[in-house]
Amino acid sequence: MQVILLEDVKTLGKKGEIVNVSDGYAKNMLLPKKLAVEATQKAKNELKNQQKRDSIVAQNQLDEAKAYGEKIAEKTVQLTMKAGEGGRVFGSVSSKEIVTAAKQQFGFDIDKKKLQMPEPIRAFGTYEIPVKLHPQVTAILKVQVKEQ
Repeated sequence: MQVILLEDVKTLGKKGEIVNVSDGYAKNMLLPKKLAVEATQKAKNELKNQQKRDSIVAQNQLDEAKAYGEKIAEKTVQLTMKAGEGGRVFGSVSSKEIVTAAKQQFGFDIDKKKLQMPEPIRAFGTYEIPVKLHPQVTAILKVQVKEQ
């Protein structure tokens, strides 16, 4: 029996695939648990339409992320911090502080988890921090840390 998977099934395949399974497995396992539907012509057409919609939505999200990344790359976020010993930052600049400053200065709504900082900033200067906006789009946010 041919079925269309509605969810990923570990031994069979991924969501949206059409697979051949035994009648008993389909009727006793996949269909009652709503893991799959029978692959009728109507279901196949709905699957094609859904895949087209999904690809259009994915392309729109990619385009939006690229445009947002270009906006981010044009600006430089400026932070002022107290100086500690040896001309270094008193404390450190975390991703939360950078995101807050970016929102206040330019209205950027960036999730702090998207900033790819291996460690907090502990010295004055200008830094380029990668921001993962989309699996295929990474923008560079410039951060300038000045002495107060």
